[in-house]
Amino acid sequence: MKHALMPAPLRRAVRGWFDSRYISLADHRQDIKDTLREVQTLGREVTALRAEIDRLRAQVAKAGVDQAQARRWDDAHRLAQETAVAMDGVLQNEVLLWQAVDRLPAPSPDRSPGQAVDRLPGGTPAPSPDRSSGGSA
Repeated sequence: MKHALMPAPLRRAVRGWFDSRYISLADHRQDIKDTLREVQTLGREVTALRAEIDRLRAQVAKAGVDQAQARRWDDAHRLAQETAVAMDGVLQNEVLLWQAVDRLPAPSPDRSPGQAVDRLPGGTPAPSPDRSSGGSA
């Protein structure tokens, strides 16, 4: 290694720069010790977790599932799927309803908002109130 003469302030600046960029040997040794201790702690935790997993697996193997419980779970799953399909249909119908409401023409100044519409937007005649399906015949 070559030594060069340099002013003291420059030498201090260069050493300060190196010290700020690199860790000291003592700090490096302490970091390695801390890391080793952490790895050993994690190893003990993994061993404890594996033992607990084995204990729980043995407990599940002993318990088993009876047929009545399995049927109830299957029925609950089937009902959940049927409910989801029904809700999907309800939501699709709601979308269609709001699309139909959006397609209705705006009330003109000569017609009140509650007044019946003669024709729907596609030119189709609107159903008359006397043919409603909800009333008694």
